[in-house]
Amino acid sequence: MKTIVVCSGGLDSVSLAHRVAAESELLGLISFDYGQRHRKELDFAAACAVRLGVFHEIIDMRGIGSRLTGSALTDDLDVPDGHYAEETMRVTVVPNRNAIMLSVAFGVAAARGADAVAIAVHGGDHFIYPDCRPGFIDAFQAMQDHALDGYASVKLLAPYVNGSKADIVTDGARHGTPFGETWSCYKGGALHCGRCGTCVERREAFHLAGIEDPTDYEDPDFWKAATKGFRAEETR
Repeated sequence: MKTIVVCSGGLDSVSLAHRVAAESELLGLISFDYGQRHRKELDFAAACAVRLGVFHEIIDMRGIGSRLTGSALTDDLDVPDGHYAEETMRVTVVPNRNAIMLSVAFGVAAARGADAVAIAVHGGDHFIYPDCRPGFIDAFQAMQDHALDGYASVKLLAPYVNGSKADIVTDGARHGTPFGETWSCYKGGALHCGRCGTCVERREAFHLAGIEDPTDYEDPDFWKAATKGFRAEETR
């Protein structure tokens, strides 16, 4: 299938881009600038597109993002440290972000004659992000079937939605993803901080996958304490 990947520049979406490029026809990557404080991730998405030889479009959503207030990813709020599934991480929710982005991506896909849009949501996102859960993926597909009825047929691919971050690392390694050329940290510093939820999750995933993590962290060992004995019931 001719597929467009929603690519932030993070480990998950870059791994997905490499998977799609290996298994089907990757048309290009779409990224979104919604005013995120870690906007440097978009540079990694651009580099991925160059590496895979496909187009890359950055959709300017800063006007919309400025109105989706209350998130540590867009507002002047501290990004919390700790495990991704902790209650404190809810401050990183950007309301309706994936629904908005996917609506735009589906429009672009229909206009370009693509067969599918792929997104890298995964099981570790389910705890705090409602627009990363299987129910959302199914409902969004149903909505788009109606929205594009008679004009285009575009499928939503979410191959990691029931998997873990460690599964993505394993899959990414299988498809030659250069993990060092991805960006996860929500704080957007010179190095990955090693303490925010997405850094902790990233470091833990490499450990669980048994694959060497090439990432430089300001605090490379914080993840051990943050994940020790932590359990959370997955929301689906």
